[in-house]
Amino acid sequence: MSYEINEKRYLQELEKELSIDSVTGQYHELQDYLVKEIGKMGFKTTTLHKGGIIAEIGGEGNPLLITAHGDTIGMMVRHINDDGTIKVCKVGGLYAYHTERENVRVHTRSGKVITGTVQRKNASVHVTEDELDKEVACFETNSFVVLDEDVKSAEDVRKLGIEIGDYIAMDPRFTVSNGYIKSHYIDDKALVAVLMELMHDVQEKKLTLSRKVYVYISFYEEIGHGGSMIPEDVKDFLAIDIACIGPEQTSSERKVSVFCKDSRFPYNLDMIRELEEAAKKSGADYVPDIFTPHYGTDADPALVAGFDIRHGAIGPGVRASHGYERTHIDAIKSTYKLLAEYVS
Repeated sequence: MSYEINEKRYLQELEKELSIDSVTGQYHELQDYLVKEIGKMGFKTTTLHKGGIIAEIGGEGNPLLITAHGDTIGMMVRHINDDGTIKVCKVGGLYAYHTERENVRVHTRSGKVITGTVQRKNASVHVTEDELDKEVACFETNSFVVLDEDVKSAEDVRKLGIEIGDYIAMDPRFTVSNGYIKSHYIDDKALVAVLMELMHDVQEKKLTLSRKVYVYISFYEEIGHGGSMIPEDVKDFLAIDIACIGPEQTSSERKVSVFCKDSRFPYNLDMIRELEEAAKKSGADYVPDIFTPHYGTDADPALVAGFDIRHGAIGPGVRASHGYERTHIDAIKSTYKLLAEYVS
């Protein structure tokens, strides 16, 4: 049987999630939103003390946990400069050149949000062309947040309520063109939205689960410990995350990838076989792939934590990971077909 995603509802859900900033550690607003929406479907949720959502969505026996992560890469206020600009440090695997000229939102402790832009210290081609030609964007030396406020000193910035440790998120710049989905933070909100679609179809009885299924939305994948706590009865752990496109990769923006290995571990061979069989049965356009040297999913820390589980991973091909990312709705559709077939 071939399962089809509700494309319109999916894109609306993705746009909503992308509009809620959730740099790793800054999970509260997105978690509250997801708990409310999952509750509307009739599923009970448990929230982790550190942040995270676990929902049991039905089925019996041989428990499977499926996870996608709601946290994103981002920045944090590192230092407030004397001229009123803000020095930042990265949260997760963010590079300065991916942030240059991006509009950002600074989230203060009080909840106030102040906008700005990431700029080079020497940003004018008319004045500092030589510096632009030779400088590489770097958070430590020449890339700063310039606030959309009349500030000329560190004191002026602090009067706005900004302080060291405040989170900074980039404007996602979400758009869809000819089926191509473009945005910051497709990793991994595109797959959180896929899980929301899965729960809708279970709730609407379009999909019958062949085993007990947990859905887990984690908020610490980008720093490596999202999957370190799972229900004790879980037998299999399936991560759905982006499949990075690059040299020697088979992943495609129009296909779903079945992960064979990442930079930490090979995935469970029996699960790989099962996932490939589900892809074939569902008609999903899929490829196998290996992701090294800088990639892992939330399934890995569950093994490190000592859980006796099998682990696997799938996901749509995504271009420019951790930058201004791009995938295609065809890859999302194939990911959903594979996932729905596997749980049914």
